[in-house]
Amino acid sequence: MKNSMNKKSSLGSRIVERLEGFKNALNSGSKISDRFTCRKLKLELEPTRYGPKEVKRTRKLLNASQALFAKFLGVSASTVRAWEHGTNLPSAMACRFMDEIRRDPEHWIERLKSAVVYK
Repeated sequence: MKNSMNKKSSLGSRIVERLEGFKNALNSGSKISDRFTCRKLKLELEPTRYGPKEVKRTRKLLNASQALFAKFLGVSASTVRAWEHGTNLPSAMACRFMDEIRRDPEHWIERLKSAVVYK
């Protein structure tokens, strides 16, 4: 127990020390990127637009009913029906989730199976 406490306090000390260094660099007016590693990351995650056929194909990848697919996505079954009939379009968040399902359907099939509760 004592050893893990030393590791935590050591980590905490290093964090404080590095934050002090960052604060000093800010106060000195020096260019931060000259003293610290700075990276800008951009994610290319613009969601695909899903029409009725794409929604249904995505659902079929999971071999799920509309009701089960809806539960999995966190929407109502009537929402999935509306998407599949072209009455409404999925939100950007739902489209991103369906993009992930289409990217790796086996992962999501296993995830769906692991969520099943037998009564």
